Amino acid sequence: MLSKRFPEALSKRLDMLAVDVSGPKEFAQALPQGTFMGAVAMEAATKQRLDITGSVKEGKLAWSVPAGQWKIMLFTCVRDGARELVDYLSPDAVKRFVELTYQAYYAKFPDHFGTTIDSAFYDEPTFHWVQGGRAWTEAFNEKFRQKHGSDPVVYYPALWYDIGPETAAARNALFGFRAELYATGFPKVLNDWCREHRIQLTGHVDQEEIVNPVGLCGDLMKAFKHQDIPAIDEIFGYGRASKAYKIVSSAAYNYDRPLVLTECYGAMNNMPVANFYKEAMDQFAKGINAMVPHAVWYDQAKIIFPPDLSPSSATYGPQLAEYNTYIGRLQRMLQGGRHVADIGVLYPIATLQAGYYFGPGKPYEGGVIPPEADYMEVGERLALGVRRDFTFVHPEVLDEQCTVAGSEIRLENKTNVEQYKVFIIPGSRTIHWSSLRKIKEFYDNGGKVIATTRLPDTSAKFGKDAEVREAVAALFGSDAGKAPGFPRVSASSSWAAGGFDPGNAVDGSLDTRWNAADGAKGGQWLEVDFGAPKTFVKTTVREAFERTRAYRIQSWDGAKWVDCAKGERLGAQKTDTFNPVTASKVRLCMDAIASDSVSIIEFEVCDAEGRNIARPPSAHTVRTNAKGGKAYFAQSPGVAAVKEILDDALPVYDVRFEDDVKVSGGNLSYIHKVVHGRHVYFFANSSDTPVDVPLRLRGTLALELWDPHTGETGRAESAPVTEAGCDVTRIRLRLGPVRSVFFVETPPAAK
Repeated sequence: MLSKRFPEALSKRLDMLAVDVSGPKEFAQALPQGTFMGAVAMEAATKQRLDITGSVKEGKLAWSVPAGQWKIMLFTCVRDGARELVDYLSPDAVKRFVELTYQAYYAKFPDHFGTTIDSAFYDEPTFHWVQGGRAWTEAFNEKFRQKHGSDPVVYYPALWYDIGPETAAARNALFGFRAELYATGFPKVLNDWCREHRIQLTGHVDQEEIVNPVGLCGDLMKAFKHQDIPAIDEIFGYGRASKAYKIVSSAAYNYDRPLVLTECYGAMNNMPVANFYKEAMDQFAKGINAMVPHAVWYDQAKIIFPPDLSPSSATYGPQLAEYNTYIGRLQRMLQGGRHVADIGVLYPIATLQAGYYFGPGKPYEGGVIPPEADYMEVGERLALGVRRDFTFVHPEVLDEQCTVAGSEIRLENKTNVEQYKVFIIPGSRTIHWSSLRKIKEFYDNGGKVIATTRLPDTSAKFGKDAEVREAVAALFGSDAGKAPGFPRVSASSSWAAGGFDPGNAVDGSLDTRWNAADGAKGGQWLEVDFGAPKTFVKTTVREAFERTRAYRIQSWDGAKWVDCAKGERLGAQKTDTFNPVTASKVRLCMDAIASDSVSIIEFEVCDAEGRNIARPPSAHTVRTNAKGGKAYFAQSPGVAAVKEILDDALPVYDVRFEDDVKVSGGNLSYIHKVVHGRHVYFFANSSDTPVDVPLRLRGTLALELWDPHTGETGRAESAPVTEAGCDVTRIRLRLGPVRSVFFVETPPAAK
């Protein structure tokens, strides 16, 4: 209907015609079809750029090319219309879409809006359907000039090429503005309409679990800035979107929204009944608090995506009453209120935008994923490894909604007020200068700052690179991060979805893994570089999915690779022992696999004493100041390294597990909220392992135990203690497999 009635409202894309020219000479080129956005010439050697838009007349560029090698680029915005989707960047186009959909429903059922109908749901808007993910809109330049007071055309080449020192800032300016146009052009238009018609808006973007959202929705957190109920999709398999749960719930915390919704279970064929609960536990413990099961099928003959979660399902139907009651209790307890966490993590959109450009990779898989972008992995290690809750903080929210109060950064929302005693800068090449300046102020006042993997050295704002480097040196030291850490691990490829980088195979964790690129076959390898000759006698490989059918262990003799051992299958655990080998590098080569791509959980290289010399040390640097501020840099932020730093940074945390609990088949996680003035703690054991562990909760608390599975309540046994001069409540957590519990503060009158 949209393409027939409002074809001008269909999606647009940005095209570039680039011609290499040797000057001096006269150059002429007819403009390609579409809306002309501008023309730029860039000199190859110096990266000097000239805006030559003014040399266009009557549909033709005519320009006198100076001496040198030049790339002349003409940019046009053309109608793409893939899948007949709307132009998400244009509020006017989206309003035409609303006329055909939302408004049409209201015309039929006006009395039901705000009563029977309480909300609207959209599904998977994304840039990736547009050719090359180059979604654009004709009004881009005009709106950019209105907001920034400058013309964006001279920065357009950065969307495809390195343009020199201004590349990071140029990409942040352009991609950042595109993300803003999406947030205000699509969800805000829908949300405004919904509010006017007495309902709320929810819905989720596509591919939330991808590390770099720039080619998908622009900015996964900002996408929900103007939306009443942020949402996420959990589809295909257990925990697929796990790394993104905290991003979407953090968006709700950042923008002071009480609800976070999940569309869950879709396309999970043959899902075990236990996963009904496992999925819910993991998500609710990471801040999601509204469940929409996908899907209840009306017609058993037309089930497109199993499973069928309707009452007529022989597998799931008998479970629904108990399950629905359980979910109802979780929602009742965890909706609204304020989130409590001691740790803030900067959402690194600046480095994601700086690293992205049009051309390589599939936008659906994230396009370009900067190698330093470890924020999702750091989040998982915090939540599921160290088990310390946190909130991702968007740079704009850090600037506009956060204040430094002594040795805390405070999120000053109306309802969701949070106090961060530790603030983490995840791996970043580029950072907003305003964000770094506030983090530096926090450190100067006694705050604890942690940086991981890579320290930033460029600014997302033009002209502030020197200030960024100066502040980073003042925080972490002038030499921090400059010396390459050893051992270093690399691979033939990595799965483009992100979160499966080679470092996972040497981090000592059985919960992470390296995965080769999707579709890769034989000839895959994983390499450990020791930085200097080391002697080893044994290797152990732990493989996921058991796909390898031929492998070799190789060492580097300085000129070529030499086989140390070889075999057919790796499997769950394969150990090869050989005569001592001295080499600076070792490789695990997978020459043949049965299907898909290889996936390695751990690759150990052991010396004669049994030490795994492939695992990077957990060492970190730390600087302190007179007010007690500490700034740590962990180049290899594994679980052990992060825990060691956190334990040193702060003696008492809001929630602390006294023992290091190992679980399998799921997770052990928690969330703490203050709801209606009462502290509410939700602990979830989605694993197949029974748990019995002592906890320490900050403050003197009288607690009740509320069981969401049975509805039973009772007083919880707890004991007050003093730890580092702070009042703490000690309590024991006992949970069977796939069980959860609430600890709820006793009402004041009942204490």
